[in-house]
Amino acid sequence: MSNQSITVLVIGATGSIGSLVVEEALRQGHSVRALVRSAERARRLPANAEAVIGDLTRPDTLNVAVKGVDAIVFTHGSDGAGKVGSETVDYGGVRNVLAALGSRRVRIALMTAIGVTNRTGSYNRSTESHDWKRRAERLVRASGCPYTIVRPGWFDYNKADEHQLVFLQGDLRQAGNSSDGVIARRQIAEVLVSSLTSDHALRKTFELVATKGPAQEDLDALFAALDPDPEDGLDGVRDMRNQPPEDEPQRVRDDLHALSGTLIRRSTQMEER
Repeated sequence: MSNQSITVLVIGATGSIGSLVVEEALRQGHSVRALVRSAERARRLPANAEAVIGDLTRPDTLNVAVKGVDAIVFTHGSDGAGKVGSETVDYGGVRNVLAALGSRRVRIALMTAIGVTNRTGSYNRSTESHDWKRRAERLVRASGCPYTIVRPGWFDYNKADEHQLVFLQGDLRQAGNSSDGVIARRQIAEVLVSSLTSDHALRKTFELVATKGPAQEDLDALFAALDPDPEDGLDGVRDMRNQPPEDEPQRVRDDLHALSGTLIRRSTQMEER
């Protein structure tokens, strides 16, 4: 991984994962900007993190947050807000930030969830959370931004001796409980931040769990062993094809179309340089 220092915007910066991402990014020598909803939440941040007040559901509040950043880490969640929250926050937050970026390309690390392609389980039927998180993944892939998508297992269910990282692909663990895999929150944060400066993590989508053993020091080797997503695809490599893009709601297809137009503009600008 590169030792370069970058400016990282953390989305969900005061949450249980986002706060650790802020700490990890600072530890790795990066400048950190945190999107928060209020001055009160900003006071929870480390003194050397820059707070920007904004709301993921209000696109007009996001321009200052994305200005001048090199990378964005998404750790936000709708926090049990049901189907409306799943669409407006899990999905809409990603759409709104990408729209605020316009034609700029920044490195992205998006956290979703293990089992995100499971559409038939009771959790997704009641919340549609998986469907909307998967649509958010597709937005990132369609954006043309360099990205890594991380689908962590169950937070902090790991035992004291379970810190050896395992990267999986295909989203095959779909029991809907901790038997799908466990992972420490701090390790999620480390993987998300480390992916931002690793060429081996580019265009990779994977499930993140831990097993018995010590944590590895070389994350590049784990990233390198993964297969990249198809360059012209909307889904992760080896994902189940059970959510056909042509059957998606019209508003989702419109969002993807808008992003593809942005991607064309980005490509044109790069060719003109």
